[in-house]
Amino acid sequence: MKIGIIADDLTGANATGVRLAKNGFSSATVVFGGPIPHNGGVSAISIDTDSRYVDQELAKERVKDAYHKLAAWDAQIFAKRIDSTIRGNLGIETDTLLNELGPEAVAIVVASYPDSGRVTSGGYLLVDGIPVQETDVAKDPMNPITQSHVPTLFSEQSSHPVAHVGLDVVLQGCAAIKPKLQQLVEAGSRIIVLDAVTNEEVDHIAEAMAELSTISWVPVDPGPLTATYGRLMAHQSVAPKKWIFSIGSITPLTGRQLRYLIDKTNAKPVYVDVKKLASTTSSWDTEIERAIKEGLTRLNQEDVLIITTYSPSGQILNLTELGQKEGVTSTVLAKRITEGLATISTQIMTQTNHVIGGTFSSGGDVTAAICSVSQAEAIGLEDEVIPLAAYGTFIGGRLNGISVVTKGGMVGDKQSIYQCFTFLKTKNQEGSGEE
Repeated sequence: MKIGIIADDLTGANATGVRLAKNGFSSATVVFGGPIPHNGGVSAISIDTDSRYVDQELAKERVKDAYHKLAAWDAQIFAKRIDSTIRGNLGIETDTLLNELGPEAVAIVVASYPDSGRVTSGGYLLVDGIPVQETDVAKDPMNPITQSHVPTLFSEQSSHPVAHVGLDVVLQGCAAIKPKLQQLVEAGSRIIVLDAVTNEEVDHIAEAMAELSTISWVPVDPGPLTATYGRLMAHQSVAPKKWIFSIGSITPLTGRQLRYLIDKTNAKPVYVDVKKLASTTSSWDTEIERAIKEGLTRLNQEDVLIITTYSPSGQILNLTELGQKEGVTSTVLAKRITEGLATISTQIMTQTNHVIGGTFSSGGDVTAAICSVSQAEAIGLEDEVIPLAAYGTFIGGRLNGISVVTKGGMVGDKQSIYQCFTFLKTKNQEGSGEE
């Protein structure tokens, strides 16, 4: 799938392009006046129109030109990148893109960029908690800001009907946002401004858009909405594959990340009895066999398979005490646990008839064990998902060529494993050559 972004300056074009790259797209920026690259397998192109400080008529012509270039490149999704402090010709540029796309196109405006301290509440854009018109950026001599209320700003600059969806709806998630958007579109709204104060709320808006896929949505934002919506739509365009998660860390952070992943994917984990793996007796083999059988059955029913030694009860084993009973060290038992999890994961991936799109492992010891059990020679590294989370492919062994994301057990926030999953899926889709 190809996505085209029209940005009013080079910095903004790059910012959105990077967000898309982090979501698995192969991204490039076209500097003002430059040609579209037709080689290199690029799937996301941001065009800099250098139109933030020009008059409205010139801005309109530059947006038109950018649209036609992207259309000729066969972009399937179009987005309008706006300044994170709402400077520039926002209304006329959004109108121009909507007019070029036709009467069915509807702009979704989310001015928020939570990672940079930009949030919208009650329609007002706040920068680090301060209305944007009260910040230093408002004194921009080329384009001073006198209005912090985003719906009003668009109403003043646009000829299309503008609607606003507040936090009261957005906080209820996709299930509430989706019917509200449907209602507003049916009422004739062409520009819909939504509040958001966290990345999760931006994600929920994108999810609602993706579920209403018959509507020609145009993300209008500083980057986060465009990246999430593009990724979700890319996933819809490919046939389902199977995804394996091997999660062995027992930290509270891992527990939060695991619960978030389960909530987002509706997956039902294969919970491996860690006490049975922490043994040199036959209980190890029995538990391995049971978990493999359960995993293969579950994989016939679900696309996402989570295999984990994380206990929902929060049980923590005393490996020193268990080791004394068996006459071995705690280090031996710890290794038995990671080897067991790796064996289960590897056997499932090699025994199933389903196509494995990729795998994820949490914790360096688990990743090392998977490499050992599968006889992988190395992991070919290709990209960074988040700090200390790497994307690549297994080289050699029984998992040769399978994509993998590895992450430290103490890395990230509650969304991090799910973020790794979405990155893995998008990268896999691109690598298949499907568009």
